[in-house]
Amino acid sequence: MARRVFFSFHYENDIWRVNQVRNTWVTKEDIEEAGYIDAADFEKLKKQGDEAIERWINKQLEGTSVTVVLIGAETSGRKWVRHEITESHKRGNGILGIYIHNLKDNSGIKGKKGSNQFGEIGKDENDKPIYFWQIYETYDWINDNGYDNFSDWIEKAAEDAGR
Repeated sequence: MARRVFFSFHYENDIWRVNQVRNTWVTKEDIEEAGYIDAADFEKLKKQGDEAIERWINKQLEGTSVTVVLIGAETSGRKWVRHEITESHKRGNGILGIYIHNLKDNSGIKGKKGSNQFGEIGKDENDKPIYFWQIYETYDWINDNGYDNFSDWIEKAAEDAGR
């Protein structure tokens, strides 16, 4: 079953690696593309301020069933990535993380492994903090053969979330 997926990542640092993951869909059948933004549009959006960015993120999350967090060296410290994860969790999306540091950038260089420590993303029924690393699976794109397993990871995340 095709799922509408939202990709969360650190745009400036990781777009080259991210596009390698996103472009995997090109060679697969029956995949619906989620909303993407190019560099020029992203720069315009940033100039409009935080409220515009938040509105854009929330609009892109509409109709998605899974959020894929593509984890690079500095992803865990990004304000908007944390917002995207928190909003996805609130909406009941399936969520998974994929380490992308082993993918080469446009200079042919691999990155440093990032952290899946994104801070608190919600509260449980006893008002205790919930953290990404406690409940969501993470994979390594290269070491866990993301090209062949990506659709299975997405389906598992959706099923785990009851979607």
